Amino acid sequence: MTRPTGDLFADGGETGRLMARLDWAATPLGPVDGWPQSLRAAVRMVLSSRYPMLLLWGDRFTQLYNDAYSALIGDKHPDALGGDVRVTLAEGWDVLAPLIDEAMATGVASWVPALQLLLDRAGYREEAYFSVSHAPARDDEGRTVGVLTVCSEVTEQVVGERRLRLLRDLSVGGDGRTVDVQSTCLRLAEAIGGHPLDVPFAAIYLREGALLRRAACVGGEPVAAALPATLPAGEEHEWGLAGAAAGTTTEVAGVDRRLALPAGPWGDPLRTALALPLPSAEADQPLGVLLVGVSPSRGLDEAYRAFHALLAQQVAVAVRNAQAYEEERRRAEALAELDRVKTGFFTNVSHEFRTPLTLMLGPLADALNDNEHPLPAAQRERVDTAWRNATRLLTLVNSLLTFSSLEAGQAHSQAREVDLAGLTTELASVFRAAVERAGLRLEVDCPPLPRAVSVDPVNWERIVTNLLSNALKYTFVGRIRVALSADDEEVRLTVADTGIGIAEEDVPRLFERFHRVQGARSRSHEGTGIGLALVRELARLEGGDVRVESRVGTGTTFTVALPWSAAGRTGGPAAPVDGVGDATRAAVQEAIGWLADPAQAGASAPAGPPTPAYGAVDALRHARILVADDNADMRTYLARLLGEQGWRVETVGNGRQALEAIRREQPDLVLTDVMVPDVDGFELVRRLRGQADTRTLPVVVLSARAGEDASVEGLDLGADDYVVKPFAAAELIARIRATLHGARTRGHRRGDAAADAGGLGGTTPDAGGLGETVPDSATGNGGAQPATPAGPEGGRAAGASAGSSAVGGGPVDGPPAAPGEGSSVGGNGAHAHNGGRRPAPEHLAALDTGWTYPSKPTSAAAMRRDVRASLEDLDVDADTVADLLLAASEAVNNAVEHAQRPTRPEVRVRLRVADDTVRISVRDFGTWRDRRPAMDRGRGATLMNAYGDVRLVSTADGTIVTIERRLRPTT
Repeated sequence: MTRPTGDLFADGGETGRLMARLDWAATPLGPVDGWPQSLRAAVRMVLSSRYPMLLLWGDRFTQLYNDAYSALIGDKHPDALGGDVRVTLAEGWDVLAPLIDEAMATGVASWVPALQLLLDRAGYREEAYFSVSHAPARDDEGRTVGVLTVCSEVTEQVVGERRLRLLRDLSVGGDGRTVDVQSTCLRLAEAIGGHPLDVPFAAIYLREGALLRRAACVGGEPVAAALPATLPAGEEHEWGLAGAAAGTTTEVAGVDRRLALPAGPWGDPLRTALALPLPSAEADQPLGVLLVGVSPSRGLDEAYRAFHALLAQQVAVAVRNAQAYEEERRRAEALAELDRVKTGFFTNVSHEFRTPLTLMLGPLADALNDNEHPLPAAQRERVDTAWRNATRLLTLVNSLLTFSSLEAGQAHSQAREVDLAGLTTELASVFRAAVERAGLRLEVDCPPLPRAVSVDPVNWERIVTNLLSNALKYTFVGRIRVALSADDEEVRLTVADTGIGIAEEDVPRLFERFHRVQGARSRSHEGTGIGLALVRELARLEGGDVRVESRVGTGTTFTVALPWSAAGRTGGPAAPVDGVGDATRAAVQEAIGWLADPAQAGASAPAGPPTPAYGAVDALRHARILVADDNADMRTYLARLLGEQGWRVETVGNGRQALEAIRREQPDLVLTDVMVPDVDGFELVRRLRGQADTRTLPVVVLSARAGEDASVEGLDLGADDYVVKPFAAAELIARIRATLHGARTRGHRRGDAAADAGGLGGTTPDAGGLGETVPDSATGNGGAQPATPAGPEGGRAAGASAGSSAVGGGPVDGPPAAPGEGSSVGGNGAHAHNGGRRPAPEHLAALDTGWTYPSKPTSAAAMRRDVRASLEDLDVDADTVADLLLAASEAVNNAVEHAQRPTRPEVRVRLRVADDTVRISVRDFGTWRDRRPAMDRGRGATLMNAYGDVRLVSTADGTIVTIERRLRPTT
């Protein structure tokens, strides 16, 4: 009995239903009822499988397949059912035919992975890949009458792996760390060119200002001829470059009309391209554009677009890396050139220094050694100081010259045979007096060496001298040991101390030039910072090296090792050691200066007879000044210079000693160097300003650190003045005198001022102290006035000009005075210090005073110091003072920054206190750059309004800002 036809296709899904409705009688297979059992069995197997299967039956290769296979042939289904496979897959038959013929002829199954086929299943000639197995299909008699094909599409897998290889090749070929940008782009293009199936052509455009420049392209001469070499980044172009340069991916159609380029596996015309932005850190400013062709054999689906996006990102990363490397290389080249120029400068300037130094040292030495016309004692002391410091300067110049020669590679070792043990012993012995003066022991253990040694004795002297100077500077108790030893491999010089030691984290940088260990205790802060760097360079020049071992609090050991291969080289003839050179003598002289007892350098220099050398002797002659400097010659010089003014001078060698001296007896003024050991000058100022009894103690900072930043730092900490070395003696005396006068105006008193009529607190006319008042004629007003202090940085207290009226509590926000008129200050607002006592807290005392400062950024710091001192004298609470100072600082900064074309390059500040109200007015003499409403000049206006009532009066002659705040008396 024959089963119904529908039962054969019942389990075949949608394809089975189509097969059931098909008129098989019109096909080579004939009606279903006549199909042999073997064909029926094969059809049931195909339809029941979920794996793509195709059954070809008969000599016409009639197709029967399942749902899974129908998805592989796309729009060829369902027409392919019952049809000839040679028609359905005509475009790929040349690949399939040999496989099918082999299976039918041999009866042996085959399997081919990733078989490339050309399919026209989606409207274009598609590149597809299948893993295919062909097995013979037999009829009821066992004859091979067809082929059973089992296949699966692996197109996405094959194409995806291929694209990943391209991205990997880009990451390797586009490594920009070792090449420039142009080379990187060429290597990227070369990597892309190795994958034409996915990227038929490509061009990399980079942004150069307003232009796009083609850095590289791949695809052959037709591509290079069709694409522009450069174009404006914003100019519309047929290749979509403008849109991509603006950050938008652009699809370019109709490429085949302007570029005849066969592409894909079968050379089809390329019709589409993509212009992709190369992303940078700024989204709206790409690095450039990547223009790529789209394969005509692959659909531009989401996966293909995602690949192109990754491609652009990979190119952008490589270009950015190359740009960063190129920039770093340019920076390194610039630094190398700067270093070369600097080395040349040091060399030239060192040579130039030597001539004037020779002309200084020669006459100085002649004067000191002239027995026919000997110098008087006072003049000999001055000349000797000049000679010692000129010698030290020559040593520094020689060190810089040596170091610059080493860096430039121009230094050479003039090696000769020397008695290294004898030379080392003699060099170390020169330091013995200095070491013993410091209370240390010097141990020298330099036995004769078993072999002759060839070194440059000058270089060896510098090595030993620098190591011994370093040990003495940082060792305060114990010993310094110098040892020379040798074994079969090397000669070793060891300099060990029991000093402060070096922290482990600082050891790696110890031999870097100009490196200093921050906060390290030392006998002096003087030095160039190249001593140890010079030791290492000289040791290497001699063929050896230097190493260091150190523990904090235990000590440090430096070892210079010279291999016998270097130390035993052939040198010049042996020569006796004829004594040490200038470098050692100068180093020892400098070291003795660190160790000089302050008592021997004018520690308590009495006031000498008055001298008019730097200004007339005045009532300040009894002032007591404390000098802190770590240079013994500088202490001696300052003690003599200040003592000649009738001032009593005490000198100390470091900041800690200065604090102890101030605790014993507070001076009238402190003159401190910045770079003093233990407690530096800035820290000394900070500590003095942090204590109530020394908060108003005048401090003048003296330093070789020039520059506005250094002076601003000192003044911001509360220093009264900042003097830069080298200074003129007359200028230093004038600044100290002005600061002492300012102390009187601010009411500074020592605790024992009332008892000591000869000090600064005296108020009687014959006391000579700072308490006396200025005669009426000095101010041009009817009443006595406080002396007008000289402000730091050139600022001066504003006094009443001749013929101007005194201010007596009128409005503070009136229009500015006409140019040329002085601000009248004083009158009924004079300070009343009452012997250093503060006014009664029940009611704030009246005050009307002012200052004039130069129109420069440092004036705000000077103003804060002056206003703070005046307000603290009136018991205004600290928080209110801080608020007013902040507001006033903003006003002064605005006056400095915004006043345009001022008729006077100055800023005037006026402080008035009356009726429990503080008014601070700040005046400039220029026109304002910005006149936004309500004084809205940015953050400054906000701060000023936050801390007081602010009024503004602006005219063509200038602007006055008045800050007013109501106070409650302190209780």
